[in-house]
Amino acid sequence: FTQGLQYLDGFLYEGTGLNGRSSIRKVKIETGEVVQRRDVPAQYFGEGIVVWQSELFQLTWQSGVAFIYDRGTFAPRRTAKYQGEGWGLTHDGTSLVMSDGSDSLRFLDPATFAERRRLRVTAGGVSLRNLNELEQVKGEIFANVWQTDYIARIDPQTGRVAGWVDLQGLLSPRERASTAVLNGIAYDAAVDRLFVTGK
Repeated sequence: FTQGLQYLDGFLYEGTGLNGRSSIRKVKIETGEVVQRRDVPAQYFGEGIVVWQSELFQLTWQSGVAFIYDRGTFAPRRTAKYQGEGWGLTHDGTSLVMSDGSDSLRFLDPATFAERRRLRVTAGGVSLRNLNELEQVKGEIFANVWQTDYIARIDPQTGRVAGWVDLQGLLSPRERASTAVLNGIAYDAAVDRLFVTGK
């Protein structure tokens, strides 16, 4: 499963899931070739990732632990604890932003993983649950809504959904049969393009 995705310096950084099959990877965008990889211990189900400065952060689904690696070598640096489930991860230039499948986003201190604030997300005044993979795009937080074909564009100050990215029809019926749900989101700011994956 692709659980986390980020575009950086011409490569995709990918976090994958499933117990015994989770890893972090650096992938050539043109070919899909994995040029660098570190496997996660089998008891952990890898989730969202984000590169922050010299480090790469990876959440785990139900273990309440984040792994922090050296961005260049993927060597483990440290771990951090959190309450609840880990789903998606991005950053806004100051804080890490984490989803947990609920209607809330947590803004975390990258150095300590302490929660700075929590933001409830609403669409049309109603709580929007199942927020999954995250990406910062032009001042908004993009969030996959799990088990839908929509990405919510969230105002990071108010939590209100400002609009939607509609991915209906992106997959053919044949592709849909082998893809559980849409999940990865990565943004290339230099040329204003968005990458999305299934899982």
